[in-house]
Amino acid sequence: MKTRAVIYIVIAGLLWGSSGIFVHYLSPVGYTSLQMTAVRSVVAALSMLVYVLVRDKKLVKISLKKLLFVAGAGLCYYITASAYYAAIPASSISTAVILMYTAPVFVMAFSVAFMGERLTARKGISVFAMLLGCALVSGVIGGMAFKPLGIFFGLLAGIGYSGYNIFAKLSMDKGTNPITATLWCFIIASIAALCVSNPPQMVELTMKAPVWVPFALVGLGIVTCVMPYFLYTLALRDLPAGTATALGIVEPMAATVYSLTLGWETLSLASGIGIVLILGAVFLLSRNAE
Repeated sequence: MKTRAVIYIVIAGLLWGSSGIFVHYLSPVGYTSLQMTAVRSVVAALSMLVYVLVRDKKLVKISLKKLLFVAGAGLCYYITASAYYAAIPASSISTAVILMYTAPVFVMAFSVAFMGERLTARKGISVFAMLLGCALVSGVIGGMAFKPLGIFFGLLAGIGYSGYNIFAKLSMDKGTNPITATLWCFIIASIAALCVSNPPQMVELTMKAPVWVPFALVGLGIVTCVMPYFLYTLALRDLPAGTATALGIVEPMAATVYSLTLGWETLSLASGIGIVLILGAVFLLSRNAE
């Protein structure tokens, strides 16, 4: 069973990592990062709603107290996706996804500062490796072109991702069913996204776009959200959370490999070392959580 769970998480990471491919083709059509997040969230919410209604309608119900924590997770998920999609055209796929994976450091810093968690040597080394890795990937060290806007959005995605993890953990601690929490997370994110994404413009863009665009929009929601989240949830039945998170480093590795293979970007020695340092830091922090 554990072998199957590991395979599920690897596949989930490969699917999550494909987000950059969809963004690469949809951005030139005219869709903004906010609009792509709206499509992804709405497709995910509708898919989850259908699944819940077929499986058990009672899973839709949630108390107001629990909904507050789930709403926090939904808003953080929305910020993460929007910032990540904005970071890709402003920098590169590999830079965006690697900076998003600085999230464990923000979670650790919050836990030490406000939740009484002890700062260990392993955590200190992880933070140093993460900061050095970010400096190398972003171009602060290594002589690469420094792109402030891309770095800003990448780090914002990391902060949003860390917030999602904190609120999701608090929600689980309150006894919220994971399926219910995920459903309402996507619903909240959809509401937030639709409020600021100019839906009429999205419809107009889609009507004028090439015939493949609607399929790509649905694929953005199904391939990069519904399927990986479902597989990840299945895997958590048989794997500790720390192990699952550590295996999640497949996502940034996959995103980088996709962009290199497709010839969209090249990898310098400095950025390569930075990627290894960041992924190593994430792995250390994840193993610490097991």
